[in-house]
Amino acid sequence: MSSGGLRQPVIAHVRVRPGTSEVLYRRLHEQLHDFSPMVQLLLPSAMVVDLSAAPRYFGRSPAALAAQIRLRALAHHGVDTRIGLSPAWAVSAMASSRPEDNGIRTVHPDAVPRFLGPLPIGALYGITNVQARTLVNYGVQHIGLFAELPEATAQRLLGGRAGRLLHERSRGIDRRAVVPTGLAATTSARRNFPTDTLDPDVVRAALLGVCVELGERLRRHHRAVARSLTLVIVFSDRTQLVRSRTLPEASAHTEDLRDAAYALFGQLGLQRARLRAVALKVEMIPAGRAMEQISLDPAREARRRIEPVLDRINARWPGTAAPAAAYRPAS
Repeated sequence: MSSGGLRQPVIAHVRVRPGTSEVLYRRLHEQLHDFSPMVQLLLPSAMVVDLSAAPRYFGRSPAALAAQIRLRALAHHGVDTRIGLSPAWAVSAMASSRPEDNGIRTVHPDAVPRFLGPLPIGALYGITNVQARTLVNYGVQHIGLFAELPEATAQRLLGGRAGRLLHERSRGIDRRAVVPTGLAATTSARRNFPTDTLDPDVVRAALLGVCVELGERLRRHHRAVARSLTLVIVFSDRTQLVRSRTLPEASAHTEDLRDAAYALFGQLGLQRARLRAVALKVEMIPAGRAMEQISLDPAREARRRIEPVLDRINARWPGTAAPAAAYRPAS
């Protein structure tokens, strides 16, 4: 695909290998500011950059700038990146997951239908497994077929807002602007299984144990709350699957972290996958910056009130108090 001739806007989606250390991620984030101040983080393994003004400023084509970004990342930090270029965020994200041999894919405005059309519906940026299965059940197996549907039909199948949003993306329309963000403070915990496991109960027990650890750490050590949560699944062949979710309400309560972790794991549908480890990472903000609504559920309020007591017990006798379901064979 030709790399020249892209017109504004120019959005670059920069993808790094899952599991890249936070130190290297921070260095790449800083390096991207040499090309544009408009860099938005997509934790844990991507960033999106508005390069609209960069070609004129540097006197180079978007593809040439992308090649320079890749070269610098590899030469200075040993980070291999994949970059998608297009006028729309979602299209660039799909392009970065299907790079050409040079690690870059440029999708010009007039080539968007040709690029997106043959892709399986599950490749549409932002679509969930459930939404993809719904469309496949109706015979919509490719993005191009979905783009040809009337928007009203897409909304009936997937819901009003979700149907409209995904239908726009299937036609290469993404109205989001790049909003510069900095790296937030994070904390993480991991559980390794003694042997690779297929048992979802063992995995859920490990996730619960991780949530207990992270919740206590947030409340006692950081005096912070979690704004988002990232689940990392490590398979038996050491490959990783990473999924993130922003919490409906920033929280340091164990059950809120647990519910989000279970929901992320449940969406993956890993009934036949052998897992070696699970990890959770939370993005923290100071507790004073978060507003907590009073729950009208007496049982939930009781569980929240007992958390400080359990924290004090575990501070004196580590690991003494935890949900019984968390005690499963994971180390």
